[in-house]
Amino acid sequence: ATVSPADKDEHGGPGQQQQQQQQQQQRKKCRRNPFADVANTRGLSAGSPSPAAEEKPQSDGDPQVSSKGGEDSIWEGKFLSHELPFPVPVKNLQYSGALPEVASLPADFPADWSVKTWVLFTSPHPFTWTGQLKASEEAKGLIQHCRSSVIDFPLHIEDPKSCTDLRCAFQQNLVYWLHPSLPWLSLFPRIGAERKMAGKNNPWAQDEELQQVLMGEWSLSFSSLYNLLRTKLCPYFYFCTYQFTVLFRAAAIAGSDVPTAVISPTTRGLREAMKDEGITFSMPLLEDDRNGKTKKSETTDLGAHIPNVEAQEKNSDVQKEPAGSSEEDDDDDDDGASWLKYMGVQDNVRKLNSMSIKLRKEHNLVQMDHKPESAVLVKGLHTFTLLNFLINNKSIVAVAGPQAGLPPTLLAPVAFRGASMQTLKARSINIRTQRPSGMKESHSLEITGPIMPHAIHSLTLMLKSAQKGNFAASFHAHEPTSVFNIPLKLEHQEDKDHSSGELSNYGLHPETLTQLMQQPTIGKSSIKHIEMDNYKYTWKL
Repeated sequence: ATVSPADKDEHGGPGQQQQQQQQQQQRKKCRRNPFADVANTRGLSAGSPSPAAEEKPQSDGDPQVSSKGGEDSIWEGKFLSHELPFPVPVKNLQYSGALPEVASLPADFPADWSVKTWVLFTSPHPFTWTGQLKASEEAKGLIQHCRSSVIDFPLHIEDPKSCTDLRCAFQQNLVYWLHPSLPWLSLFPRIGAERKMAGKNNPWAQDEELQQVLMGEWSLSFSSLYNLLRTKLCPYFYFCTYQFTVLFRAAAIAGSDVPTAVISPTTRGLREAMKDEGITFSMPLLEDDRNGKTKKSETTDLGAHIPNVEAQEKNSDVQKEPAGSSEEDDDDDDDGASWLKYMGVQDNVRKLNSMSIKLRKEHNLVQMDHKPESAVLVKGLHTFTLLNFLINNKSIVAVAGPQAGLPPTLLAPVAFRGASMQTLKARSINIRTQRPSGMKESHSLEITGPIMPHAIHSLTLMLKSAQKGNFAASFHAHEPTSVFNIPLKLEHQEDKDHSSGELSNYGLHPETLTQLMQQPTIGKSSIKHIEMDNYKYTWKL
């Protein structure tokens, strides 16, 4: 072949041109559509031939795919439209089940109204930022709590230990308010606390004057706290006695437009006393059980109405046999009644019969005393009547034992008259555990004290940023308060628009407030474990 001088300059001489011709011949022998390879096409199986190879025979032209017209250019455009810059597990059977699971994980967990006594957070990232706070950081955290400051954090904090705002917010979220405050006594929990209080000094137990002073101050604190709740300045608070606990919630909290109070556990005597005071209440768990039994009996009755001739005949035979005996029983009853009338005690027996019938009806109610099923719900203005009832009811204070003469404990997330500022105890621990792959360091943060629902959510908001969206938490709840997670059986009401100004007066983070405003969904149990992975939550009851 003749080569022009221009070609010589371009290709570098006859030897190089001959080498290029040999390479072109080899390409002609094994020429194929480069986009028909299995690695480049997801729509073809490994054994299926290329559509381009089936529809168009190979030509002797330029072995490269033309970018102008031709069928090769059509196939090129078709396959390029499916190409992605990086592999995405869409339509991939290996990952098809993973995507819906991750997408379905919620970004938050439901509100848990039980009071926790112990929480353990674990994370692959250290909790060094929760260590000893500087005096300025502690003071700023306390001031932020008193001023109800809302601190927002980015999704990811690169160096949490050097973030002053994070450390101050941690101190802020550990604060709670308590009355009465006796440093040598642990005043929560109160149910079953006799063993812990045994042997402790309680000078008011035998001093009635001192008891009256304590109860007078406690009454003022209780009234102040309820007024804060009624005026939407306190979202909720706990009223804890040695026998039962009351959760007061403000309007717009837990899906209710009116203030509510849940008492658990209760006894027949307490419920009768509340009725005598004119307090209207309901028993949500008891009503659920009755509804379930009603539905079950309805299905049973439907099954009993199925025609069965043999069964009907047997029943008719059975009913025919005792006919004479029933007449004899009637005669015996008449004889017994006449004998009682002759003896002059007929009226007394009638009273005994009526009392036995009443006790039989209340037998089921007495059986559930001191159990979660005995929880009662008070709504609206009746919560104010309940306030006066509790202040004037002497049975809320023990008359003997280690808790004798000690007023009930008041726990709240905001300050109130006579309250003492307290902080939860926190400590970080690093543990090295043996794993199959070797020794692995585990980081944990332990928090103890009466940990209320808002504190749990506020702490998780901080950990989400500080621990890079990867942590887990285990909880231990005060079991008598787990029943506060039952849904409130509220009548249908028109949705009221609560202004953002009113809701901000509760002193909670907006996301925390949004969680607490939802209707409880957990039932009479509590959350035992939550885990955040890649900023998504899972939890266990």
